[in-house]
Amino acid sequence: MPETDLAMLKAFEPYFEILEAYSTKAKNYINGHCTKYEPWQLIAWSVTWTLLVVWMYEFIFQPESLWSRLKRKCFKLIRKMPIIGRKSQEKLNKAKEDMNKTFLFFKVDKEYVKALPSRGLSAPEVLEKLKEYSSMDVLWQEGKASGTVYSGEQKLTELLVQAYGNFAWSNPLHPDVFPGLRKLEAEVVRMSCSLFNGGPDCCGCVTSGGTESILMACKAYRDLAYEKGIKTPEIVAPQSAHAAFDKAASYFGMKIVRVPLNKLMEVDVRAMRRAISRNTAMLVCSTPQFPHGVIDPVCEVAKLAVKYKIPLHVDACLGGFLIVFMEKAGYPLEKPFDFRVKGVTSISADTHKYGYAPKGSSVLLYSDKKYRRYQFFIDIYWQGGIYASPTIAGSRPGGIVAACWAALMYFGENGYVEATKQIIKTTRFLKSELENINGIFVLGDPQLSVIALGSCEFDIGHLFNMMTNKGWKLNLLQFFAILINFCITLVHTQKQVAVQFLKDIRESVTQIMKNPKAMVKGMGAIYGMAQATVDRKLVAELSSVFLDSLYSTDTVTGNHINGSPKPH
Repeated sequence: MPETDLAMLKAFEPYFEILEAYSTKAKNYINGHCTKYEPWQLIAWSVTWTLLVVWMYEFIFQPESLWSRLKRKCFKLIRKMPIIGRKSQEKLNKAKEDMNKTFLFFKVDKEYVKALPSRGLSAPEVLEKLKEYSSMDVLWQEGKASGTVYSGEQKLTELLVQAYGNFAWSNPLHPDVFPGLRKLEAEVVRMSCSLFNGGPDCCGCVTSGGTESILMACKAYRDLAYEKGIKTPEIVAPQSAHAAFDKAASYFGMKIVRVPLNKLMEVDVRAMRRAISRNTAMLVCSTPQFPHGVIDPVCEVAKLAVKYKIPLHVDACLGGFLIVFMEKAGYPLEKPFDFRVKGVTSISADTHKYGYAPKGSSVLLYSDKKYRRYQFFIDIYWQGGIYASPTIAGSRPGGIVAACWAALMYFGENGYVEATKQIIKTTRFLKSELENINGIFVLGDPQLSVIALGSCEFDIGHLFNMMTNKGWKLNLLQFFAILINFCITLVHTQKQVAVQFLKDIRESVTQIMKNPKAMVKGMGAIYGMAQATVDRKLVAELSSVFLDSLYSTDTVTGNHINGSPKPH
């Protein structure tokens, strides 16, 4: 041993002696205190305290926070109190009644079909019946629905219908029977990898939509976390990240940690760093997030991902097939967002949005195959044989894959660049005009196709209701403030659509400003009530009523007011 080390040990010898004296004293005290107990008692106390500590740990450290569980329990007890419970139930019933009156799509003039016809209908008869159903739809072709339909071009529709028809009976679950379909799906994934600058090891899969893409990414990172010894994997995501991350946490037994936003409505990177723990399984960014159309700082978050060796998922479900063409469309972004950024391990992008494929298609991409294998489900013990599937579904519609491939090939790079030009040009025109309307404001700095509107002068629910009465189907947002957002698609680039939107906004704001403190009714009132409700269980009950009603075949009567929002 070097002389310097010996000298250092000698310098610490007095401290070691003091430590040894104290430890001996403590040991003697404990042994002396335990002499009055029999061995079995010492063992019993040890086991009891061990079990108690384990129970306390499991009680406190659960996916749902202790505070959240206490609040839920308190609200449950309060609702059981006679007077408060009765009044609460009365208000809940009133809200349910208002919902049924508010949602126009529940009003059906004709009887529901509740049993199979005794005699099968001919093909013309079936098609004639279907025309009756399609005639109930809102005239989205006029460009008054936010998001929802992203192209609607007649030639594209005809191509997609034909492509689907050619593969209507095919199923990716059987690549031995449908090798052509397997090739189509592999090509959709590879083309997408190229668009997002993936390397030779980049891979992915086709899913049924953005939610499934997000679910699969979370499942993969959960299993990776399990392998690392993490028992309760956590998703660290911005408050603005899609609700599908909450769904994934609920489905897969994970905990979601929501991170606040900064004044620009981007995720607060410092807050995200503080949210990272030894249980963090993945980080999340959105490009853009749906509520405000703002792009999170992917590069900054990716640095955290690299530093702490945590996977980073970029949710580009909404704008993925816009953002990859921004530079060639003449609207370059300041910073990269895709696999060029070190630390980005997966990206989800919906082909059924700005990829203009039919609904029910999305892609989930990984920077490396080592991540994708964690999303697979494989059962090697089933009596029916070895069962392996890449996504949630077993059987999947091959027609959707074929139609998705057809859309990508039909547009090509030049078609997507031109579509991006039109959409971004329209969005920025609307943004500049809306910012000049007194009484409302544009939240954050949206760079893609979503604009969020708010007001400091009046309840924005008024504007939502008035625009609904003019035929517009916009989206209501909650928390930060009640806001309206408008998602621009190719349908809105049609002549005069943007001009008409601005005209209706100006007229509505002018009318509202005559009495800005008036009480809000309709959907605006329902969202206002939902935001003000402290007991979120009540809001969940209302949402359950809505979902139950979607499957109702009972005739709805009564007056209907202020139509309903459409999904994005």
